[in-house]
Amino acid sequence: MDLSPDEFARAAHRLADWIATYLRDVGEYDVLPDVKPGAIRAQLPKAPPAAPESLDDIIADLDRVIVPGATHWNHPGFLAYFANTASVPGILGEMVTAALNLNGMLWRTSPVATELEQVVTDWLRQLFGMGDRWFGMITDTASVSTMYALAAARERDPALGIRQRGMAGRAELPRLRIYCSEHAHSSVDKAAMTLGLGLENVVHVASDSDFRMRPEMLTRAIQADRAQGFRALAVVATAGTTGMTSVDPIGDIAAICQRESLWLHVDGAYGGSAMAVPEMRALFDGIERADSFVVNPHKWLFTPMDCSVLFTRQPKVLRRAFSLVPEYLTTSEGEDALNYMDYGLQLGRRFRALKLWMVIRAFGADGIAERIRHHCQLARTFADWVQAEHNGWTVRAPVPFSTVCFRHVPEGETDEGEIASHNAAIMDRVNKSGDIFISHTKLGDQYVLRVAIGNLRTSQATLERAWALLRAAAC
Repeated sequence: MDLSPDEFARAAHRLADWIATYLRDVGEYDVLPDVKPGAIRAQLPKAPPAAPESLDDIIADLDRVIVPGATHWNHPGFLAYFANTASVPGILGEMVTAALNLNGMLWRTSPVATELEQVVTDWLRQLFGMGDRWFGMITDTASVSTMYALAAARERDPALGIRQRGMAGRAELPRLRIYCSEHAHSSVDKAAMTLGLGLENVVHVASDSDFRMRPEMLTRAIQADRAQGFRALAVVATAGTTGMTSVDPIGDIAAICQRESLWLHVDGAYGGSAMAVPEMRALFDGIERADSFVVNPHKWLFTPMDCSVLFTRQPKVLRRAFSLVPEYLTTSEGEDALNYMDYGLQLGRRFRALKLWMVIRAFGADGIAERIRHHCQLARTFADWVQAEHNGWTVRAPVPFSTVCFRHVPEGETDEGEIASHNAAIMDRVNKSGDIFISHTKLGDQYVLRVAIGNLRTSQATLERAWALLRAAAC
């Protein structure tokens, strides 16, 4: 028997108060926990309890064990990787999702899960100013969305026969090649590994001085591969690269893909959310000619982990890549109902659409655009501070969105190894403050620091604190 509804109500009220207090006070915690590997496990019993424990005791352990071991992504000073927010409407959506416990594998298994997903992905399409020919589905992460897109690219030519015959031991099957920028996310390489294409068949195309894929180099790579008998399959363009948030020239790449009959997938996991800001859509010119596009609402649309949306203009191809219906999953609705299980690997599917629906409703299109616009302005302000310092500080990449790449070079230092060590030490000192958490990347051979703004609680005062810590750490 489950615990009673009355017990749930008492615990839920207590937990709601706990969450509200946490969200109010999250900035008072150290962003990074002061723990060593294994320290959290050492606090916990090695075996499960034989007798039931009270919900009061379990909730008490949130403060004793869980919070002290957490990296606080909701902290205003979390400026590493791609900062994000579990917003209040998103958290409430997660609570209801857990209570309903729906499985949206088929329309029949939960009609509302399927149809709300159709509605909310179409809302997102409209927020982004995209045309009406896009099919949307929610996955867990962009890594999975990109893998699905490349699986569809592989399936677009049924003559390859990969769905039925696989790829192993087929001498007549040419090597299939995928092209992306040298700054593309590692998920492209992982998709190639998973789909059996192999890392050697991911071609990393050179970029320009602004870290964008060079279309003429893409053309050369395709031509060189065809001369060797290889089969060009797909191109992945990136709208907001992970390291420095550069945007590949999507329109030029789309023209090449159209000419060469290649699938174009656009990775906008982070940067794609900026399409909600009308004046920023010019950065994405050409997106309407892509075959697929991914954006992560759990990055910059204030939705709790995890929630990724894959759009495609080729849903029939995506379905052909994955649809397999055993007898026990056949239903009488036929073509009248959409079954999302046909469009990916997962059979069981969480009701992720609910939290995204609640976030969009709670903030509205204008509110979402204004929040993203504000983050971009904060990033430009921070970049201006760095540029104005002139004491060895420089911004090292363009700032199209809300992420700034920069570094400090001691006077007279030219050795890149020494400069890297110096900046790594700066980052370590800042992160040990407890107030701020930043990360780093490499631009070519240059080690640089990153500040990524994406949390609703991050303010100019937060950045002022980060800048003060950075300057002090560089001395």
